[in-house]
Amino acid sequence: MASSLLPWGKVPLQICRLSYCSYPHHLEFIFCPQSYSKRIIHEKPNSKETLVFGLSACHYQLKPATALNSEESHPTNQENQTQEPSTLRRGENFEQWDSMTAKFAGAANVPFLLLQLPQIILNARNLQAGNKSALLAVPWLGMFTGLLGNLSLMSYFIKKRETEAVVVQTLGVVSIFVVMLQLAMAEAMPLPHFIATSIVVASGLIVNFMKYFHLLNLEIWHVWEDFITIAGLSALPQVMWSTFVPYVPNTILPGVISFSTAVLAVLMARIGKLSDQGTKFLGSVSSWCATLLFMWMPVAQMWTNLLNPDNIRGLSAVTMLLAMIGNGFMIPRALFIRDFMWFTGSSWGCIFYGLGNLICMYCFNSISKEFFLAATLGFIAWIGITLWRDSQAYGYSSPLTSLKELVFGP
Repeated sequence: MASSLLPWGKVPLQICRLSYCSYPHHLEFIFCPQSYSKRIIHEKPNSKETLVFGLSACHYQLKPATALNSEESHPTNQENQTQEPSTLRRGENFEQWDSMTAKFAGAANVPFLLLQLPQIILNARNLQAGNKSALLAVPWLGMFTGLLGNLSLMSYFIKKRETEAVVVQTLGVVSIFVVMLQLAMAEAMPLPHFIATSIVVASGLIVNFMKYFHLLNLEIWHVWEDFITIAGLSALPQVMWSTFVPYVPNTILPGVISFSTAVLAVLMARIGKLSDQGTKFLGSVSSWCATLLFMWMPVAQMWTNLLNPDNIRGLSAVTMLLAMIGNGFMIPRALFIRDFMWFTGSSWGCIFYGLGNLICMYCFNSISKEFFLAATLGFIAWIGITLWRDSQAYGYSSPLTSLKELVFGP
């Protein structure tokens, strides 16, 4: 949290701009992502003063997080014992790439804002023409998993104060909900399921916005976190199972088993029966379930494409391209801050929801060869530039080093 301080012996020194950090006394600096104003804390024994700055005050570097600890990845200080020219040059490259990745994440709002618009327009035209069967090309289960994933990831990024990612997830929730409304109008989604989804979406948006603006009681937030943990752990196995009906028996058994397990785990954590490590693991599982729900959406879509290839014309190629562009803009930031979960979800969205569906549409002659090749080559070039630029920012000789740190930590 913003007010927590590290022990003095573990606080590394910070390289700061003189215009921000010049001060006549002995100082130690701590970066805290959730600090928005300068605060001074006096330590009487050593007469030291600790200054906590926001993002714009001081230079910072990022400590990579391990794959199983993505939730804790955040900007933090690293030790700088020397001031050699190579270190300074790396610092300039580091800051430039930091700024660029933040801008890319912000730019992702544009394609995500327009992401579902072509699909929404296409659905509206089919509804007006009375062609309700065309909307069956959009599986409501896949849209539901994406919506629930976006809603859960919205809470995840609010805790990390990643504003750009919060906006992206909000746009995803709203746009997907509009599509689900059209599916309900076309009777392609059961009405009771749509009503329940509407209640969850409205409640989730209110709670998340109140949390972001610091207007929410902490206990209510904990209840919401428990809810999305149970919902994610319950929905994921059931949705994965239901996607393959009728090739598997139509049963709610996977959902019932996972729901019971999730409720038991949350109750044990609430009453203190889980160890600190177990509670931490439960929180990590909750975040990964949100990502996996989001990742399952393109799987459900491609499965529907294979079962009903004639309905592929009901998909919008522009929507798939925008999904690939939007997720692609998020990849550099996720790689830069070494958030493995974010990187996995964004990469999966690019490859499967964007490129994967374009491959299906190309195979069934729904898009031109030129369109498909341009999208594919553009994606490959973007990934290559991202890996090369990140390795340059960190001063590594190989782009594979960045990927290694992303997965296994420093």
